[in-house]
Amino acid sequence: MNEKTKYRLAESMKQLVKKKSIDAITVNSIIEAADVSRPTFYRHFKDKYDLVNWYFQKLCDKSFLQMGVSLTITEALNRKFEFLRGEKDFFAAAFSCRSQNNLMDYDYQCIYKFYSDFIRKGGEDDFTPEIRFLLEMYCHGSIIMTAQWAVSGMSTPPEQMAAYLVAALPPKLSEKFTSLS
Repeated sequence: MNEKTKYRLAESMKQLVKKKSIDAITVNSIIEAADVSRPTFYRHFKDKYDLVNWYFQKLCDKSFLQMGVSLTITEALNRKFEFLRGEKDFFAAAFSCRSQNNLMDYDYQCIYKFYSDFIRKGGEDDFTPEIRFLLEMYCHGSIIMTAQWAVSGMSTPPEQMAAYLVAALPPKLSEKFTSLS
């Protein structure tokens, strides 16, 4: 399956979430709307939640992978929130879902891996138990606040959400990420 077909499945899901919750949407309804076969869907996605997470990964590719390369942490977070806001219905539904393989868990895994890999680049000694704890706490909190923002209507501007999350970094983590600022 090429990217074009994956995006067609994502578009189908985006249209369906305007009428139903993700939990209420079936794979059959997704494949019918996308005009692809069931085996094609399952060849590339474990389930509908995997499709949601794949689509979210496209966001990560456009923001977090550029952090520290061509974007600061604030710019990357702002880009993330702009992307989420541009797909408001879809991501409000996705962050509302608490099923297995849900977006909140996936987002946590993505950002935790990104930040921990970044810290480790400074040296394994930089990833102490204290830093691990602070990073886990920060990542969980930022995901909860992102989900709350998405589900409650996204009224706070993306740049303000980005600023809030940067301001919420514990000082010892902030020191690690100064090159991202």
